[in-house]
Amino acid sequence: MEQRSDMMKAMPAGVKALYGVENYVQGVLDHKVLHLIKVRASLINGCGFCIDMHTKDALKEGETTQRLFGLAAWREVSFYDETERAALALTDAVTKLGEHGVPDDVWNDAAKHFGDDGAVNVVLAIATINLWNRLAITTRAQPPVTV
Repeated sequence: MEQRSDMMKAMPAGVKALYGVENYVQGVLDHKVLHLIKVRASLINGCGFCIDMHTKDALKEGETTQRLFGLAAWREVSFYDETERAALALTDAVTKLGEHGVPDDVWNDAAKHFGDDGAVNVVLAIATINLWNRLAITTRAQPPVTV
């Protein structure tokens, strides 16, 4: 599959603005949780570019392959603590945003673990990776091939 467009060339100011939001969420959320959010949303959306990038980033920061692979079935495995599970449930709900929005139990659990302001920051992180996914998928961004 050939890349359609280079985001940096097509919209440098837009990408710069997105990096501003990215820097904000990186400053307010635990990086371990943030990596889980990014990989899980990218798996749901089928964004190969982002899966490649964020799994590599997570591994560099000490995440395990077991936990990264387990994200495909995170509800079925015991690799994640309660706070991570709350973030993952919110990631699923926001990424798959259905007709009725985010269920109260999912929001309440996230707010219990992150506080109301922290839960909103988690939603911002989820929204940001979903935006990156949609841009990368639409432009057919390709991860670098490594041997």
